[in-house]
Amino acid sequence: MTGAPGELVLVEHRGPVLVLTFNRPAKLNAWTDELEDRYFALLDAAEDDPDVRAVVVTGAGRGFCAGADLQQLQAVGEVSEADRVRRRPRDTPRTLRKPLIGAVNGVAAGLGMVEALYCDLRFGSPAARFTTAFAQRGLIAEYGISWLLPRLVGHSRAADLLLSSRMVDAEGAFRIGLLDHLVPTGSVVDAAVAYAADLARHCSPASMATIKSQLSNDADGTYADSVARAEGLMLQAFRGSDVVEGVASHLDKRPPDFPSLPVRSSDVPV
Repeated sequence: MTGAPGELVLVEHRGPVLVLTFNRPAKLNAWTDELEDRYFALLDAAEDDPDVRAVVVTGAGRGFCAGADLQQLQAVGEVSEADRVRRRPRDTPRTLRKPLIGAVNGVAAGLGMVEALYCDLRFGSPAARFTTAFAQRGLIAEYGISWLLPRLVGHSRAADLLLSSRMVDAEGAFRIGLLDHLVPTGSVVDAAVAYAADLARHCSPASMATIKSQLSNDADGTYADSVARAEGLMLQAFRGSDVVEGVASHLDKRPPDFPSLPVRSSDVPV
């Protein structure tokens, strides 16, 4: 793991998987503007790094992220609209074309829970816990969680979690769909990295990027619209080299050799 002492997000390369670790363990990795800038900059770098096929995000110590640092929130009443302008949108993690996997090792509260939900899927240790926290702080459902949460757990469960701010333990989170994989023993990070490495070895980066886009774009559309968009995307896929390699590698009984994603400035469609 790399990073200077006190670095707010640590970086570790495990083959094609980039592991990012929120690193304020004494504060349960409470969120600050500085941590956000570092995390988002690392995601931007990972986006166009051909050696990175997937990203795992976790927290140092006993927490994933305890939400916004309450020391900063003390002055929230003095914040102006100009102060709220950010270098990058708060939901920047959702724009990553590569798989983003959460390894939830402890509490994910408020904004920390939102950051976990921005991941494509979540692994959790027995210590994982979730709370929306907003209503208990006099806040509202922030940063798109009122859109994300009902799609994961259903409307009434989302209302329960948002209105009550109650804490949900790992087994409860797995039961209602906040966690996709519960890791009862061993390292939750290792389990998430193993899953991500399997994606990197066997799945086309272009296919995964397109599928992520489909999941996002089709969320509020009709079935017919989804089918129509898929027809056009399928034609593009048939014209690309990944289908040729995917079929050939299967018939040859060998691992596929898919190319990395083109950089975002490229004219190559993804």
